[in-house]
Amino acid sequence: MELVSPRQSDIMKLARKDGRVYVEELAEKFDVSPQTVRKDLNELCDRGMLQRVHGGAVVASGVANFAYEARRVLAADEKRLIGLKTASLIPDSSSLLINIGTTTEQVALALIGHKGLLVISNNINVINILRNDPEMEVIVAGGLVRISDGGIVGESAVENIQHFKVDYAVIGASAIDPDGSIMDYDYREVRVAQAIIENARHTILVADNMKFERTAPVRIGHISQLDTFVTNHAPPPKIDRICKENDVKIEIATAKEFYE
Repeated sequence: MELVSPRQSDIMKLARKDGRVYVEELAEKFDVSPQTVRKDLNELCDRGMLQRVHGGAVVASGVANFAYEARRVLAADEKRLIGLKTASLIPDSSSLLINIGTTTEQVALALIGHKGLLVISNNINVINILRNDPEMEVIVAGGLVRISDGGIVGESAVENIQHFKVDYAVIGASAIDPDGSIMDYDYREVRVAQAIIENARHTILVADNMKFERTAPVRIGHISQLDTFVTNHAPPPKIDRICKENDVKIEIATAKEFYE
């Protein structure tokens, strides 16, 4: 189905570039009222091209993830806070596995300065962030490198990870279903994430609150399997209840904790 206006086409270009668009910013950019923008967004959502979220819309999810650069800037401040909070939970002289994702990359950035860490990762970006830190020993989980984002996936990566038993695992996800399922897009990536969970004594999920508004087709596992969930906003009541019933500790990352 064709778009009904050139403005909607431009909105889609912006959404594909940045991953998300905001009502107020679009209204200012196109010199129209917020009501007009909301009508555009609603029509694009009706076509399955966008998905409404608070204050705007994101590219509709389902079977394919956003491009890496779009994911990197999407909820960037929230991911930075989650990274800082997660790093504060990991003591010096620990071993940890870190998987693919722009949020886990923020954890890696926040870990710089820790002492005596052994880090194993299937994320080339995490490796590049940490490899020059003299206080860390960094191991690459070998396998097929995904061109789109530097993720290392496939059975070779799974076998590499199964050689370890670490203190902590830090995993990201593309979506969290209302029933507590942790979801992603690439089955090869999911197999590695499952191996990471299985080979850690304490598993930490890092995910911003937008992950509750998205869907993805492949199941990593269930939130009840985790030990800690670090996010930027209180989760929906059903997820909160699942966490409490299964002794999953919820950690909320706030700007006040780190910047005030």
